[in-house]
Amino acid sequence: MFSALTQTVKAKPSFSTLQADILSGLTIGIIALPLSMAFAIASGVAPQHGLYTALVAGIVISLSGGSTINISGPTAAFVVVLLPIVQKFGIGGLLVSGMMAGVILIIMGIAKLGKLIEVVPYPVTVGFTSGIAVIIATFQIKDFFGLSVEAVEGHYLEQVGAILRAVPTATLADFLIGMLTLIVLILWPKLRSKVPGHLVAVLLGSFAAWAGSRISPEFAAATIGSRFHYDLNGITGNGIPPVLPNVNWPWNLPGADGSPVGLSWQMIQTLFPSAIAIAVLAAITSLLCSVIADGLSGTKHDSNDELIGQGIGNIIAPFFGGIPATAAIARTATNIKAGGRTPVASIIHSLFILLSILLITPLLSYIPMASMAALLFIVAWNMSEAKHFIRTLRIAPRSDIAVLLICFSLTVLFDMALAVGVGMSLAAILFIQRSISLTTATKLESRDHGYGELPSAISIYDINGPLFFGSAQKSMKNITSVSPDVRVVILDMTKVNMIDMSAIVAMESISGNLEKNGVGLVINHLEPRMLLKLRKAGLRKKIGKVEFSRTLAEGIEKAKEML
Repeated sequence: MFSALTQTVKAKPSFSTLQADILSGLTIGIIALPLSMAFAIASGVAPQHGLYTALVAGIVISLSGGSTINISGPTAAFVVVLLPIVQKFGIGGLLVSGMMAGVILIIMGIAKLGKLIEVVPYPVTVGFTSGIAVIIATFQIKDFFGLSVEAVEGHYLEQVGAILRAVPTATLADFLIGMLTLIVLILWPKLRSKVPGHLVAVLLGSFAAWAGSRISPEFAAATIGSRFHYDLNGITGNGIPPVLPNVNWPWNLPGADGSPVGLSWQMIQTLFPSAIAIAVLAAITSLLCSVIADGLSGTKHDSNDELIGQGIGNIIAPFFGGIPATAAIARTATNIKAGGRTPVASIIHSLFILLSILLITPLLSYIPMASMAALLFIVAWNMSEAKHFIRTLRIAPRSDIAVLLICFSLTVLFDMALAVGVGMSLAAILFIQRSISLTTATKLESRDHGYGELPSAISIYDINGPLFFGSAQKSMKNITSVSPDVRVVILDMTKVNMIDMSAIVAMESISGNLEKNGVGLVINHLEPRMLLKLRKAGLRKKIGKVEFSRTLAEGIEKAKEML
């Protein structure tokens, strides 16, 4: 645990390194400020909850995780999971789900599952991320065009239907502000300026909305201030409350019906599938980010410690109103490019968010919702990996294409929890299938084997590779139906390095079938530890029926004796 912090302390970073971390943290803070609000809004909660997440989780995870350069906070990947939870269980249900996911992440880290998460197949990852990108982009159409969409709780197609029905309600002001922001976001990177394009685009969008409303009262684009309101100790206001988050029990916050969601065993059972989806998605995203960060910076992360750190952050953040957090690939890449090398950069980025909450929240209220939507359009496009998606369809094997399309379709048309479950299952099935085809084979040896003349009544089967539940039946099926002339079968297991219960049962079945047909069995050169497993299972030496040998020559001699 805390390997990132320990590694940083042992390295004794120089003043120049810390100076670079501070500057990098300020750069990331400028980028994270609008993104954190945008992701919170897209998830169905007030924008301040995204800021609280970046503030608390950004510090906690950087100090307790396994990567020195990851930047954690609210991310686009969570939107498709969090929005349905908010619709069904309110902000209280969302924060309780996040806490539960944190516990699951810690268990995954303690169980050393970090390396397993890293080997999720490429088609599964691309299918998830592309599906998430489509949903994020679709849900931004409402704010980009200023649509008055009816509240619809349902799957993707139902939501799309509600958006289409609301097309006549589009407003010119929101559309123009959204287009201005989108154009700046697209063109700004071509200028190669060190000033973040997110900041420039949002500032220009906010100024255009303010100036337009001054020129013409009819030019009224929706803003954070007009959309969101707060009530603190009887004092109401628009936009984001200019105070630090209060510490509160997450289950005391309101559910979808406005009353406290409460903490009960029934609620835990109800939220458990959502918590699993959040935890798995957080693990995949964080570890993928860590791998990419290591490639860009030459560092090395501890995957299990990173899971534990993400878990700790997601347990603590809900007490401050923070929604689920994970490592953010875009912000982490920016950190690396800006020179960040220690957790100090993430801490500075969080402190920048803190100062923004205290000092400039009145100004944040002027940010147009259409600008937030344009920002998320760009995030969705970058996240979609459209080129990789199309390339996979063009060159990948059919099985990989099927997995890609299934994960993509389930993510879009149903929900992320189902997509995560099916995707991981498909990944496991593909892994087993390919392991079987690559590692285990059984072949009938030729009669010219170098040990003298072999009687026609003796057959030798050479078994290569591990015998486990997936490969046992495939490896053994040719042995169950031998030629009527064969009276003794030799299983040469010199190259077998693993055997599990399924294989033991398969061998018992083979032994029984051969014995029933009057065919003897010789098992050659099985390692002692595996031989002990067979003996414990009851497959022992039976004179004239089952024999064991240490070399193939010895096995052939015993087979001749059995004849």
